[in-house]
Amino acid sequence: MNPGRKPAARAGGDSLLVPALILLGGAAVACTLLTAPLAAFLAGRGWPEWRYGDPASTAVIAIVNGPGAAYEPAPPAWLFWALTVLLYAAVAAGALKVLKRRGGGKTSGLAGRRELAGMLPKGAAARARELRPSLAKLKRLEPDDTGNLLGNLEPNGPELRSSFEDVELDLMAPRAGKSTGVAVPRVLRARGSVLLTSNKADVYSVTRAERAAVGTVWTFDPQGIAHTRREMWWDMLADAGTIEGARRLAGHFVGAVNDDASKRDFWISAAQNTLTALFHAAHQGRRQVTDVLAWLADPADRTPVDLLRDCGMSALADQLQGTIRGAVETRDGIYETARQCVACLLDPRIAAWVTPDPRVPQFRPEVHALSRDTLYLLSKDGGGSAAGVIAAAADSVLRAGATAAERLGGRLDPPMTAVLDEAANVCRISDLPDLYSHFGSRGINVVTLLQSYRQGARVWGEAGMDALWGAATVKLLGAGLDDADFIEKVSRLVGEHDVRTMSYSRSEGVHSSSASYRLERVMPADRIRALPKGTALLLATGVKPALIRLRPWYKEPGADRIQAAARAEVQAITERAAQGALHS
Repeated sequence: MNPGRKPAARAGGDSLLVPALILLGGAAVACTLLTAPLAAFLAGRGWPEWRYGDPASTAVIAIVNGPGAAYEPAPPAWLFWALTVLLYAAVAAGALKVLKRRGGGKTSGLAGRRELAGMLPKGAAARARELRPSLAKLKRLEPDDTGNLLGNLEPNGPELRSSFEDVELDLMAPRAGKSTGVAVPRVLRARGSVLLTSNKADVYSVTRAERAAVGTVWTFDPQGIAHTRREMWWDMLADAGTIEGARRLAGHFVGAVNDDASKRDFWISAAQNTLTALFHAAHQGRRQVTDVLAWLADPADRTPVDLLRDCGMSALADQLQGTIRGAVETRDGIYETARQCVACLLDPRIAAWVTPDPRVPQFRPEVHALSRDTLYLLSKDGGGSAAGVIAAAADSVLRAGATAAERLGGRLDPPMTAVLDEAANVCRISDLPDLYSHFGSRGINVVTLLQSYRQGARVWGEAGMDALWGAATVKLLGAGLDDADFIEKVSRLVGEHDVRTMSYSRSEGVHSSSASYRLERVMPADRIRALPKGTALLLATGVKPALIRLRPWYKEPGADRIQAAARAEVQAITERAAQGALHS
């Protein structure tokens, strides 16, 4: 072992054993000196005298031979022992709590209060004042104004908060606390605008009433996850005003049917090029989504080519025309692939949400970014899902937030909160790994929730998922991770620490002891896999790993009110679902 390294000790191990025994032994002696006179007094026998001159001898004899051998008059033995046990238990509990706190309350090798100072309340408040000019002159800050709540340091430590320039990646198995411990609290505590994607109505039902109290709630629910009425529409083609925007829009639909963004064959790439041209033509010609579907159904229709030429996009028009005039088999293959990518828009219930409708308000991402409104983007996963539309809407909101931040001098204040729940299923933004670091610098707090590392690699590829992992400044690894290769890598990443081993020997009647040290994993792979529900391993940039306890929303102040509203919302969803089934 390197002699310059300071050996770490296990909390509750050898370093705490000796002081614990001394403290608890002294407490036992002290307790009897108080409880024996108190027992005699309570029994009406007066205040007793010591039979021996010094308190230590009196206390030891009282413990060994009973209170009658140490005091005159003798207190009742049963009352003496009852009071002694109660007092000793209280003293022992307090002493152990103090010793545990002095030992850091943590497993050796993991971060404690000192290492996490920047995430503790005082450090988080100081950082928030730097990042949010609106807080600079306030004497007292509300906790949620200082950062995003992550949880409490295990076992009974203070709360930890990430800063408003952090972007987060959370990996947790189903029913490990993603919704109750991360998604719901993040939405409820948000100070600015909120974006939530999900394939379930659980987070929506818990948070809708609370968010409606602070701003407008927009619910984009084309597939009836929450069975809401359509009370909004979003101009999907507005983002196709530039070639870059049209290509991004096409990429969202392509990504919804292509499992690995890093592996695109000829047909997928050609379909994206064709959709790019058609989306841009529709925007320039003030056409609608239904026109794009009609052009895809009839490749011979020259309308999109003419619209592109009319707006000066000759090169793009020539490319589209070349595809149309190419070999019939190739053209039909490209167009069929493109039709499959936008197949969800064939459903009029889905297309209606992205088609102008003067009867309902229009959702505008640029307005949303500067508000305290909430946008719920809900979609089923699997075949026929509206995942492409959901990804396009989420991307539009995030980019509108980045643009607004640039106009405000660099950051949104208050920051935008984006919770991408089930991102691998319903929000496949192909270049999300590349955008992550940019969002953090713009006051857009993004948290991407995945069930496993492998799930992310399936969507963004190994290189893309590695980039997302590296760009996330805060990572939470929760319960139920079963990927052996991944958790072994995490175990190595957490590192090793020195463990002291005591050995004892006896020679010629002389006892001796010696200490040796060995390196041991701080968090072995099996321990990471067996993390209890409600806990998570925190990996933050520039900080040693820490073990934290999540804060479920239903254990927080005001939970009764939120639960009542959630029950009412679930009942409303049930009634709407029943009405919809009756009509259909």
